[in-house]
Amino acid sequence: MSLTLSQEIYNQITEHLQAAYPNEGAGLLLGHANGGAAPIVAKMVSAILPFANKFESGEQYHRYLITAQDMLDGEKEAEKLGLDIVGIFHSHPDHPARASEYDREYALPWYSYLIVAVHQAQAVDVHVWVLADDRSKFVEQELRIEK
Repeated sequence: MSLTLSQEIYNQITEHLQAAYPNEGAGLLLGHANGGAAPIVAKMVSAILPFANKFESGEQYHRYLITAQDMLDGEKEAEKLGLDIVGIFHSHPDHPARASEYDREYALPWYSYLIVAVHQAQAVDVHVWVLADDRSKFVEQELRIEK
């Protein structure tokens, strides 16, 4: 399984996440999955919808919150663009771009989770994860950033 996005979209993601530093930033990945058929082999990101972190301010340095209203707004925006929500992106300030246990607890099946490590306000690493069907762990996806 892979997630593909353009360099321009990747730049938009990292700009949003670097601006959120030293807190976590987050948003939605909008695009298409290979026709929606199972098993999903590839997802293509065509747009993003960044959000302000809604978690309690004292915890934003290691937590993010995308609210139910944000998800509804994301669904409406995706529909307007003829797209779907295919994933969620967020940052790990001064930590590796690995999905945490907290990330696993609150993850939703099927979505791709693009995590960017932001060190000293600079994006330094990125990985994409998808939750295993039994919710026991994340499995890393291939990430393709096209020029």
